Amino acid sequence: MQHQNPQASLQCSNRGSFFFTYTTMTETYPKKYNSPDDLVALLIQRGLTITDESIASQYIRNIGYYRLSAYLYPLLDIPKEKQIFKQNSCFGKALELYRFDKKLRLFLFNEIEKIEISFRSSLANIVSEETDNIFWITDPSMFANSSKFNKTLELIDKELKNSREDFIQHFREKYSNPYPPAWMLVEILPLGVVTRIYDNLADNALRKKIAARFLLPVPVFSSWITITTLVRNTCCHHSRVWNKENAITPMLLKKPLCRWISKEISPNRAFYDICILKWFVNVISPENDMKRHLKKLLSDFPSVDVTAMGFPKNWEEEPLWCSAPRE
Repeated sequence: MQHQNPQASLQCSNRGSFFFTYTTMTETYPKKYNSPDDLVALLIQRGLTITDESIASQYIRNIGYYRLSAYLYPLLDIPKEKQIFKQNSCFGKALELYRFDKKLRLFLFNEIEKIEISFRSSLANIVSEETDNIFWITDPSMFANSSKFNKTLELIDKELKNSREDFIQHFREKYSNPYPPAWMLVEILPLGVVTRIYDNLADNALRKKIAARFLLPVPVFSSWITITTLVRNTCCHHSRVWNKENAITPMLLKKPLCRWISKEISPNRAFYDICILKWFVNVISPENDMKRHLKKLLSDFPSVDVTAMGFPKNWEEEPLWCSAPRE
């Protein structure tokens, strides 16, 4: 008897929000477990050059074949469904892509940290100052959608219950307020939740003021901070970044207040995401060295095909990358 397995698919409503639908599949998963040694033999059989089988087996054991297969995939010949490697493809090439992707994630996460901290601070401080309400995050009158607010409040309650931060413990012990002020809450909430709090603000003037802090209109800022959150989560889960295509297309910036990039650059590739981060970092820290670090990373891995990431020729000459943000 075959089991019925639900398969999820991502759908978009006419309001632009995303939800999951499920279809029922009757086919059972056909693959069986293979040991690292078995997998090495299989790769060799498919045409991959492996100079030291024991070392390759050790890498597969420590990294996992499923994770490593994402870096083997570009080495497959066309049609890729046949699972035959191109001539002169070697295991070391896949490892080099894996190492590059790891370095890329560390580079991106370092830049995202600056953006995340600035966004949290700007959100908490601007709304608190404009409304003279330091407890606004837990005030239902501040938000447009009560259902979304209630879900956010449930997440806040959960984070507060589990938090072991000293400043949260101190607040609990000293004060009788049911919730801490905004600048404390934004420090313990996941970035995705903080983004939802911004999106649900009832007063569009507040959202405009926060977006203007980053020289962006509200729709573009909301889109770009969502992309930043998705890239952050990808980095945190050690997932593939280098040639991954965006599931959500970032909104295009039609009238930039600073120098931006050429229109022909694909918004669905990693380079566009990196450019979004560069925009934010330029605003936050105009004298940043992001370009230098990126060029160093690419020079350390000269064999990596950056066109698969969406990099155009002479990318460093794009206005965003060759000028000060307000120049």
